Amino acid sequence: MPVMKTMDLYWSCINDELTRKHFFKHTVKIVRPTKSADRLISNSSYWLESGTFASYPDILPIGPLLASNRLGKSTGYFWREDSGCLAWLDQRPPDSVIYVAFGSFTVFHHNQFKELALGLELTGRPFLWVVRQNITEDVDNTYPTGFKERVHHRGRMVSWAPQQKVLSHPCVACFISRCSWNSTIEGISNGIHFLCWPYFSDQIFNKSYIYDYLKIGLELNKDDNGIIRRGEIKNKLERVLGDEGLKEIVLYFQAKTLNGVIEGGSSSKSSSELRSRNCQMGKVQVTVLNNINNRIEAKYRK
Repeated sequence: MPVMKTMDLYWSCINDELTRKHFFKHTVKIVRPTKSADRLISNSSYWLESGTFASYPDILPIGPLLASNRLGKSTGYFWREDSGCLAWLDQRPPDSVIYVAFGSFTVFHHNQFKELALGLELTGRPFLWVVRQNITEDVDNTYPTGFKERVHHRGRMVSWAPQQKVLSHPCVACFISRCSWNSTIEGISNGIHFLCWPYFSDQIFNKSYIYDYLKIGLELNKDDNGIIRRGEIKNKLERVLGDEGLKEIVLYFQAKTLNGVIEGGSSSKSSSELRSRNCQMGKVQVTVLNNINNRIEAKYRK
C-alpha cells in the first residue's frame, strides 16, 4: 500500500480544531457499522490495489463500476447535465481537450478561480470546464475581464457534464481533477492523464496515489500564499501532455483495470463470490462503502 502521511488523514486538512474533532467523530461513526458486515464491496480492482486487498480479504473489489459496463447511463447526480458538450467534443481533434471538473463540493476563492481561468487560457488548447453556480461567489463576475470572449472559439464552460461519457471521448487528453475516487477510477479506466488538484478528505491521499504510486499524472503546487498560479497550471499541462512515456503507462493501467471486469477477471470473480454466498445463505448483509465521502463532505460543509 502507498505510504500515507499523517497530514493526509481525512480530518487533518481542517484548520479549525473544533471542526476537525467533529469531522473525526463523524468518520468513526460512519466506519464503525462496517465491522458487522459480512462483506464490503469496493469500486476498485484487485490489480490496482493488490496490497490493500491482500491485507483485507473481506473487502471485495468489483470495479471499475462504469455505466458503459451496464446500461450505458450514469445515475446518482442531482445536477442537470449539459449533454450538448458531447457534440462540442465531436468537433475537436483526438487527444486535444483538457477536461476540468471538481465535483459537487469544491469551492474556490475568487482569486484562485481567476488564476485557473487564465492558466487554461495560456495553454492555447481547447478545454471543457465544469463551473457550478456555487463553485465561487458570483461566478459571472469572477471570470477575468474579457476571458469568455478571448476563449470562446476553443473553450466551453458548462454547469455539469456527463463525466463518464466525456472521459471516454477520444478527444479528451487530460483531466484536471480534485481526485475523488470515482473520478480517479473513471479516468484510469479511460486511459486519461491526470493533473491533480485535491480539495480535502480522501482526495489528498488519492493525489499521492496517482502521482507518487501509479505515476499517471502530476500534482499542482501552491505558492506561499496558497494559490496555484496560472504559470504553474500552464507548465504542468505542457509537461503531462508532452510526455509520451506517461501515455504508455496510462494505457497500460487502463487495460489491466478493465480486464478485471471481463469474465474470469478479479472483479468478475468477486461479483460471482457475492452471488454464490447470497444463494448459499439466503440473505447476506452487505455494507456498501460507496459515497461515504460525500456524506462526510456534506456534513463538513454544513
